[in-house]
Amino acid sequence: MEEFKSGFVAILGRTNVGKSTLLNLLVGEKVAATANKVQTTRTAIRGIVNRENSQIIFIDTPGIHKPKTKLNETMIETSFGVINDIDIILFVIEATSEEIGRGDMKILEKIKESHKKAILIINKIDLVKREKLLQLIDIYQKEYNFEAVIPVSSLKEKYKDVILDEIEKNLKPGPAYYNVEEYTDQTMRQLAEETIREKALKYLQDEVPHGIYVEVEKMKFRKNQKNEEMYDIEATIYCLRNSHKGIIIGKNGEMLKKIGRAARIDMEENFGVKVNLKTWVKVKEDWQEDSSIVKKFELK
Repeated sequence: MEEFKSGFVAILGRTNVGKSTLLNLLVGEKVAATANKVQTTRTAIRGIVNRENSQIIFIDTPGIHKPKTKLNETMIETSFGVINDIDIILFVIEATSEEIGRGDMKILEKIKESHKKAILIINKIDLVKREKLLQLIDIYQKEYNFEAVIPVSSLKEKYKDVILDEIEKNLKPGPAYYNVEEYTDQTMRQLAEETIREKALKYLQDEVPHGIYVEVEKMKFRKNQKNEEMYDIEATIYCLRNSHKGIIIGKNGEMLKKIGRAARIDMEENFGVKVNLKTWVKVKEDWQEDSSIVKKFELK
């Protein structure tokens, strides 16, 4: 019988390169918010993959970007802070790059300093021709001795086992750190907050989403009159300005209803029970500089 292996794997990359989508694909459950907007992930989220001979714990990190607020600084510290404690790095870049940009170089320098095993994932390969892809691979391989280079289009299921097999090959023998039924160490409250925020990111205009955070104030389990299990969830979406509040609520409350409806459907699917969701919107102008709130996004 093969020896059981386990280890921690960090997914690093610039904002919006597809890290969260990749995490969700590998874990097979929705643990990270996915939206086509930068800075979607704010904390290091762990996704757990249990295989026959291994347990792989993924840490999805906030994308590397230029910090403008205390929140941004915390997010970047979180990303680079995980490197010391992991076994393998999945470095995600975009196939459309012609050279190593500033953000990618910053990450590459951190990888070099760490001397950790690293696998290069080149995402969005459907957007470039083969010759360009080969040139990009060549540029990166001259910079670091990657264990493997895997070109992917991260939304496709067929890449899942290719990546997981490569990770497993590079893990050391070790115990299962988590129960095999678990796929994330996030609490249901955190997953609820993350789901609502993801839907807000999906439906709102560009300038609003990154000025919001979601707080679940009540999460109560009960049985309804039909004896069905359900959660009553009450959540507040905080935003930076009054004008943003109007956009989030929308005409006749339509936008807020749309966000709430989409979040509820997702949660019911994820939690396996009915959800009764109520959402409110409040303005909190300086929350991105508020230490008590920013602390939530630090690596635990």
